Amino acid sequence: MSRSPSLCGVILAAGASTRMGTDKALLPWPPAVPTQAILAETFLSAAIRSLSLETDAVIVVAGENEGNLVPVAYANGACLVRNPAPERGQFSSLQVGLQEVLNRGRDSAMITLVDRPPARLETIKRLREAFSAAPNEIWAVVPEYAGKHGHPYVAARELIEVFLKAPPTDTAREIEHQHQEHIQYLGVDDPFVTMNVDTPQDYAALQNQPVLR
Repeated sequence: MSRSPSLCGVILAAGASTRMGTDKALLPWPPAVPTQAILAETFLSAAIRSLSLETDAVIVVAGENEGNLVPVAYANGACLVRNPAPERGQFSSLQVGLQEVLNRGRDSAMITLVDRPPARLETIKRLREAFSAAPNEIWAVVPEYAGKHGHPYVAARELIEVFLKAPPTDTAREIEHQHQEHIQYLGVDDPFVTMNVDTPQDYAALQNQPVLR
């Protein structure tokens, strides 16, 4: 039986961005467009926009950078929650975001990282459609590009509950591997789903990539 999910987007944006030297959530997107340009976007605003087309609501998880992210989140129609202890790592931010998903009465989440270029809109749509059509024994649909698994991925209530019960020292990848039989991988023609942007060099290299929409 297929699902009829009430889907909520979750963007993990609580990292300290130490290797980048500036908050990755606020980097201009696309890279060649200055932040002063009219209608310029950031990594965060672009992520909100891409998820909002296929979800009922978008939640941004912030940390110490909460004050800087609030204007961007609210201006783009997202809500924001704070991880009170982001030093515990990314998985703790995931748990904060997923608890907010349940608090808002949703039962599924489309999860992404703010330091990843926004996936193509066609990729987002295909992930939603694949999840909606998946049988109940499938707990997540994960994009795959060139043999690598990436973001955003869609998690059902069953996987959300497993994530929330796990210690914050765990990782989402480890838990997914423990429940491999419940994961569906979806091949996509979208290199951005596996591309991390952690350093100024990574960001500069993006200028040589086609902007995929």
